[in-house]
Amino acid sequence: MPQDSSHGTDTSRPHRVVVIVDENSNPFELGCVTEVFGLRRPELGRDLYDFALCAPEPHTLMRDGFFTLTGVAGLAAADGADTLIVPNRPDTDVPRRPAVLDAVRRAHARGARLVGMCSGAFTLAEAGVLDGRRATAHWQWADDFRARFPSVDLRPDVLFVDDGDILTSAGSAAALDLGLHLVRRDHGAEVANSVSRRLVFAAHRDGGQRQFVERPLPDIPDESLAPVLAWVQERLGEPLTVADIATRAAVSPATLHRRFRLQLGTTPLAWLTGERIALACRLIERGEQRLDVVAQRSGLGTAANLRARLRRETGLSPSAYRRRFGPEPTLAPG
Repeated sequence: MPQDSSHGTDTSRPHRVVVIVDENSNPFELGCVTEVFGLRRPELGRDLYDFALCAPEPHTLMRDGFFTLTGVAGLAAADGADTLIVPNRPDTDVPRRPAVLDAVRRAHARGARLVGMCSGAFTLAEAGVLDGRRATAHWQWADDFRARFPSVDLRPDVLFVDDGDILTSAGSAAALDLGLHLVRRDHGAEVANSVSRRLVFAAHRDGGQRQFVERPLPDIPDESLAPVLAWVQERLGEPLTVADIATRAAVSPATLHRRFRLQLGTTPLAWLTGERIALACRLIERGEQRLDVVAQRSGLGTAANLRARLRRETGLSPSAYRRRFGPEPTLAPG
């Protein structure tokens, strides 16, 4: 995953997130980004972001005329964004306002991070900033998107794509996945877990998971993975294998694999590895200095494996991750 170390490191002021709201924008994604980036976090003792909404008009009619948004900043507020989230709308065949596209281009030119939720990828592509870049969008628009923007490397089967300074997500709930991914990228796994707990939402679904996860009506007996997932999370430091998890679930490894695919959109091994990496990140953030201890307690085995996995997941070495997200060093008494 590309890692831009410039984001989230300026302690002089909170990272400024600005969301452009345009006519017919979808309230769901707007609610998601407001929940993740806009709420105060008294449980953390600090605000994570400076958040604002802006719009090209004083009155913005939301999707299907559900309500009208007023009282937000003008479009000029986009020029002060460290992260600019672009509007998403169901009417993807309607061109975006030139003023909105110009704001996106200016933000990209000055190095701001750009985020497109769901059909927001159309806004980014229309602005010309996605040419030659990886992106995703809701699966139902994949054919239309490819036809209109053939120079974009569309990945329609994933939850979100992190391409460094431009990030895009699939539809609906994937906005929360991408939002939490950004919090984790900016502030570390511990803070992201705190935000996810407040959301009562899964702390980490990898961006590479499938958009469309089949959820058939459960048979009797209940085939929910929740009990076995909780059991594994309490034993991440143990040398668990997929076979061990299958035994705990009282199913064959093949059946376990099928249920993971159906319910989580990933494999048992990929999920287990992701949970172990998340635990390793939390241990480093809490101040554990010994990499061999972090690797052992998180089930990653060796310091070398920890280094490789952490760099692959975060783009940072353990020492760089500690400097960015670990506790402040304490000064020895003089």
